[in-house]
Amino acid sequence: MSSTLRVLTPKPAPNALLDYYLQVRRRTETLITPLEPEDMVVQSMPDASPSKWHIAHTSWFFETFLLSPQLKGYKIFDDTFCYLFNSYYEAVGPRHPRPHRGLLTRPAISEVIAYRKHVDRQMSVLLQTPLDDATRQLVELGLAHEEQHQELLLMDILHLFNTSPLKPAYNPQWPEPTRAGPGRFKQHIGGLLDIGHTDDAFAFDNESPRHTTYLQPFEISDRLVTNGEWLAFIADGGYQQVDLWLSEGWDCVQSQGWKAPLYWHHDEHGWSQMTLRGMQPINPDDAVTHISYHEATAFACWVNARLPTEAEWEVAAQAGMLQQVDDVAWQWTQSHYSAYPGFNPAPGAVGEYNGKFMINQMVLRGGSAFSSPGHTRLSYRNFFHADKRWMLSGLRLARDIQPHQQHTKSDNEFLRDVQQGLSAKPKALSPKYFYDAKGSALFEAICKTPEYYPTRAETRLLSEIADEISATIASGSALIEFGSGASEKTCLVLDATPQLGAYVPIDICPDALEHATQRLNKRYPELPVIAQTGDFTEPVELPEQVAAMAKVGFFPGSTIGNFTRSQAIEFLKSAKRLLGANGQFIVGVDMVKDRHILEAAYDDAGGVTAAFNKNLLTRINRELGANFCLENFAHVALWNPEHQRMEMHLQSLIDQCVEIAGQRYIFSKNERLHTECSHKFTLESFSAMAAEAGWIVSQHWISAEPEVGLMRLTQQP
Repeated sequence: MSSTLRVLTPKPAPNALLDYYLQVRRRTETLITPLEPEDMVVQSMPDASPSKWHIAHTSWFFETFLLSPQLKGYKIFDDTFCYLFNSYYEAVGPRHPRPHRGLLTRPAISEVIAYRKHVDRQMSVLLQTPLDDATRQLVELGLAHEEQHQELLLMDILHLFNTSPLKPAYNPQWPEPTRAGPGRFKQHIGGLLDIGHTDDAFAFDNESPRHTTYLQPFEISDRLVTNGEWLAFIADGGYQQVDLWLSEGWDCVQSQGWKAPLYWHHDEHGWSQMTLRGMQPINPDDAVTHISYHEATAFACWVNARLPTEAEWEVAAQAGMLQQVDDVAWQWTQSHYSAYPGFNPAPGAVGEYNGKFMINQMVLRGGSAFSSPGHTRLSYRNFFHADKRWMLSGLRLARDIQPHQQHTKSDNEFLRDVQQGLSAKPKALSPKYFYDAKGSALFEAICKTPEYYPTRAETRLLSEIADEISATIASGSALIEFGSGASEKTCLVLDATPQLGAYVPIDICPDALEHATQRLNKRYPELPVIAQTGDFTEPVELPEQVAAMAKVGFFPGSTIGNFTRSQAIEFLKSAKRLLGANGQFIVGVDMVKDRHILEAAYDDAGGVTAAFNKNLLTRINRELGANFCLENFAHVALWNPEHQRMEMHLQSLIDQCVEIAGQRYIFSKNERLHTECSHKFTLESFSAMAAEAGWIVSQHWISAEPEVGLMRLTQQP
């Protein structure tokens, strides 16, 4: 199992550390209580160790790494114990061969118990003296090491008792496994995500450094594979189908005669399983356990799935997507056990605890019913060779999400975008989701606030130049408006341009689009109004009625400022393709100006913009079943001079957790969810950006202060 200490803060008082030490040591003694002396000497296989060796070795650790170097005047209990009970620390000296630990009839159990009591008395003295950080870290490591051996002790006892024809029970009252019902696959959007140990509590060194990794979208089962599912695998000849198995796995099936998980037995009464409670009938609802990596991959292949990577497992667990995380069985992953980027083993002998095992082993995640209470973490990395089965190991399935699944337009597109945005660092959501029916109404209300100048300024400018714009539009042309909303300002252009052949408003909100279309049909009965519901930031198909018409794009409202520069360029390129070779484009922009004017416009005294911003959370609650509490978030609007943009955020006022579609998202106090950017331009900066997309600013009109602009773009020759 795994490895060396990283960090421990804050410092507990010496008596608290002593209490923790005594608590862990007492649990080991409790675990050996059901055993007879004869049980504690036998070694059932080379991978296992006698219980007597476990309780001696954990005491040897404290004596070797703490008492001998740290406690003045400490006297070694027995000089031979360093040889007998060293596990694999080459720097400490030679050791008794592991496969022969079961031949150590001496020292007797009574002497090993006396050794433990001696070490405990001396550790109690040490732990009541002032300790430096390095010493305290070694104590923590020693206790975590003992907790690992508590689990190993149970694993080894179960293996030993299974070899007996009597099949004795270790403890008939041992708790039954946690059941969770059939599993369901849950999707994770993937992306750039952080994994690894994240706080100041204890962790082994193989859990660090925390680092960023990229994950493709995937789906993962929220529960473990069950015995019932495994019985179906056996019935279908899973252990006889060579095409399901890795080469080394098939060799194990043939050479070791695998026909079922390790502790399964079959007789005239059916299948039963050896457990710490003794022999028990197989319960089909229990998670299957004591399987090797090879068996796990064969089963996954049989059901057209795979094992998750350890990074997928960790981010899914962090998101709250998983049940049976650490209380049933360790879960195989497809990840090879290796160092994280930047890993360095600890100096000295304790550095051997982990790093030198990073070869030819596979990672398991989670924890098990054998794990000591509080021992595991979501970043914990267990590891074993692929053929091992005596540990309490199970499996959780994962699957790739195919490209057509990722990009198909469906009702869960909103969910996928929200999941992706809240999994990002920093958290961010697209402003296009502001505009449900209520959001559209709130935006219209924003436009009427005293502080929000862009709508009034652009409306005045349009009323002044509508005839000039009309003069550039050929008879029979189609006016294509991106993000049309209520189409109110558009009426200034429609009134001035009776020669139009059609008007095509495109908007993501069907309610706003329907209301606008009804109003326009009454106002312009001779003008074909062909509404298109859709996201204009994605590829758009124009209606057939306008295919042969000359096309003029219309994009007022300075909405282009909501894009990043790269997004804006891509949008301008897409519009250029849509409008055709002779198309032109009228684009509204907001100009750079005093920050106080800008910040007031995005944080009005009446709180309308704040309500508009928070309505995004209301929409997520309504449509995705989330549980955002709006009172726990504050609207924040800031000018970013470096990027020349206004930013809107929703700032968490407390540490909180939000659940959306079965996934949990953690918000720290003062953490911000970025909801909108509104870039401001100079004539020069906008012209340069348009040029990168293949447009030329042929005409421009700038309003009186506060300045907004309208740019007429034509295509580069």
